[in-house]
Amino acid sequence: MRVLVAGAAGSLGRVVTVGLADLGHEIVGLDLVPGPEGSPFAWHEADCADADAVAAVFADERIDAVVHLAGAPEELSLPDELTSHVVTTAALLDAMVAHDVTRIVYASSNHAVGRTPRTDGELTEQALPRPDTYYGVAKVAAEALLHLFADRHGIDAVVCRIGSFLEEPTSLRGLSTWLSHPDGVRMVEAGLTAPAPGFAILHGISANTRAWWDLEPGRRLGYEPQDDAEVFADRIEPGPDDAAEAEFVGGPFATAQFHRPAIG
Repeated sequence: MRVLVAGAAGSLGRVVTVGLADLGHEIVGLDLVPGPEGSPFAWHEADCADADAVAAVFADERIDAVVHLAGAPEELSLPDELTSHVVTTAALLDAMVAHDVTRIVYASSNHAVGRTPRTDGELTEQALPRPDTYYGVAKVAAEALLHLFADRHGIDAVVCRIGSFLEEPTSLRGLSTWLSHPDGVRMVEAGLTAPAPGFAILHGISANTRAWWDLEPGRRLGYEPQDDAEVFADRIEPGPDDAAEAEFVGGPFATAQFHRPAIG
């Protein structure tokens, strides 16, 4: 499969491009920055928020599927978040429809439901949107846009609500929300190859003993995580913010200040 990876230079993108290539996929990278020196992948340096630039990439390349990892990973102003996550998604979807590309895997976030209070039960894919920040709002809007294109254009769209994508967990919360690098690749591969998923949501975490989210939606799509954050539990020191970070599924984002531009 020839896969366009948008946001290929990001932390998740760098792992996914190599992992998918190792699985036999042909990668086309797309990012704001040049490709890594010595990269074996075709590469386009462009802004995913620029619809014309995205259309040009699709015109130049034969694309079978899209993995959309582009977007700022931190809290910005609401206009900036909407541009970074929603406008980019629209540009990719419009190009997909124009070129008969019908599969997209989207890196959403646990922050789309981040203000959901923590309970003893696992959060399912049926949880209503409950964003914790402008970043979370933008992820909810991007998910809605993907659902629209699934309904109106028959796009197969797999939304991955990612937890904490790190080499290893660094906090008590991370023992519940961790997504390992190898499981990140397995997650995207499942999203690319699941038969006719339509619009589907999975929780992007590893097989953590203390998981806060239900892994069954991912397993139905073929995502079988292999790693467990519990192997790092003895390295995690208790922290003063542990209780607060466990109050809502979004952790520290759920109580962070919004980014508002200065006036005057």
